[in-house]
Amino acid sequence: MAESDDRNSGPVSQGGVARYPLFAVGAVLLGAFLANFDSRLTTVGLPDLRGAFSLGFDEGAWLSTAAIGSQIFVAPAVAWLATVFGLCRVLGIPSLVYAVVSFVIPFVHDYTTLIALSIAHGMLLGTFVPATLMIILRNLPIRWWLPAISIYSIRVGFALDSSSSLVGLYVEHLGWPWLYWQGALIAPLMGLMVYLGTPNEPVNRDLLRHADWGGMLLLGAGVSMVYAGLDQGNRLDWLASGTVMALLIGGGLLIAAFMINETLVRQPWAHFNVLFSRNIGLSLIVILLYTLTSLSNSSLVPNFLGTIAALRPEQSGVLLLTYGALPMFALVPISIFLLRHLDPRIVVVLGFSAFAAANLWGTLLTHVWAREDFVGIVLLMSVGQAFTLLPIIIMALSNSDPSRATAFAAYIQISRLGGAEIGIALMGTWLRVREQIHSNYLGQYVQHGDSDVLRLLQRMAEDFSANGAGAAMGRAMGMLAARVQREANTLAYIDGFWLCFWFAMLALCLVALITRAPQGPLTPVPLNFVKNLFRKRGAAAT
Repeated sequence: MAESDDRNSGPVSQGGVARYPLFAVGAVLLGAFLANFDSRLTTVGLPDLRGAFSLGFDEGAWLSTAAIGSQIFVAPAVAWLATVFGLCRVLGIPSLVYAVVSFVIPFVHDYTTLIALSIAHGMLLGTFVPATLMIILRNLPIRWWLPAISIYSIRVGFALDSSSSLVGLYVEHLGWPWLYWQGALIAPLMGLMVYLGTPNEPVNRDLLRHADWGGMLLLGAGVSMVYAGLDQGNRLDWLASGTVMALLIGGGLLIAAFMINETLVRQPWAHFNVLFSRNIGLSLIVILLYTLTSLSNSSLVPNFLGTIAALRPEQSGVLLLTYGALPMFALVPISIFLLRHLDPRIVVVLGFSAFAAANLWGTLLTHVWAREDFVGIVLLMSVGQAFTLLPIIIMALSNSDPSRATAFAAYIQISRLGGAEIGIALMGTWLRVREQIHSNYLGQYVQHGDSDVLRLLQRMAEDFSANGAGAAMGRAMGMLAARVQREANTLAYIDGFWLCFWFAMLALCLVALITRAPQGPLTPVPLNFVKNLFRKRGAAAT
């Protein structure tokens, strides 16, 4: 290969066809779902983990940051490591170590040891999703790509919709240690399927001799520092915190150093010239917008039910599991069928339109909404999950060189993980600020002593007078303040749905700018009746 190709694209990714493709697909299934379930379980179950480990609020927040930040540190480099060392070594061995660490963590009581094990746990977990993507691109026949990538893509929505119910099952019935012990059971099974389903490849010693370790460390450390700053920003009040500013600025400088490094080294690990394509660049931006748009599913609905309706995760999880996760078993085969016969841009438009409709419906929210009022919204979001991420990935792959999957996969992981954290930080800050604004506006009417407010206070004070006339007015004021806060939170969630709606609309505009992909193995084949229609038109024209 020409040196210029190495410098501009990174190492070539070539792998043998899997001996037993079903085992390879099983490894993809287990690895993808385990990674997303584990991340969601430690997030949704964080209050229970704080109680189990006797942690304060700040200690619990850093526990979550350490667990996910370490995933982001290692994830971009996994595709390169798999190219050099082979998937059996990169995915098989970490799966066994991960099982041991998952089993040990619930027995730890020292906070320093807990953080260290959580970092190790996250780094091992961070190998699963990128490595399973490499199984698809390197070791599966092309005819298996669509169903396998569909597993890879729907894991996000499925984990979001089912994790709340699973947390409730573990905490209420099996015990909180199963938040970790599930990995001790599933990871070795995944490792076995990797061993059976992928070829035993020798170490690529030529790539190893020219390894761009500096570039990998710079990008991994930079992205993980930015993540930590975003994750802690809302809690520590962003620019008012020296810790947050140091993390964000330091991470940004490391990413800039990575970009300089990739232009200088002889054989760069993942040169960003891979992204200098209109369709690929737009596809990665659309993946980011997908992550932001789907926040209504992962954040707004369950958080509203927890904050306003006062439901525990397992109670709201029934809604998400029944109407969000389970319909995907029917929707994903439909999505695969459409992608085999239609331009993926059409399927993406259907997915984002479903998200837009769901978020627009959510803007009708009031404080009296109960769990059942969200059924239609969650169903539409399930359609969006099934019809959005899979065709976006197919669009990106159709416009890229599959032999350059190593470099491309690194940026896919950054877009996936970075987009998720940007979205969570953005939505958390958005809800907090909008709640403060609405609370201020509503509070002005209360403070000015409007006649309706005075009558309401008097009526509530009469209700509390049986417990003592002296405290009645104070309790009435407290209840009024709680009502103001409830309405302010409700208005903030409405603003959140509006924000996600406009993200979906922006994504639709960008999809319209993506051009048709060149002919390739993923090009859709028109249905027979469409072919016959064009033939008849051609015959009539002649």
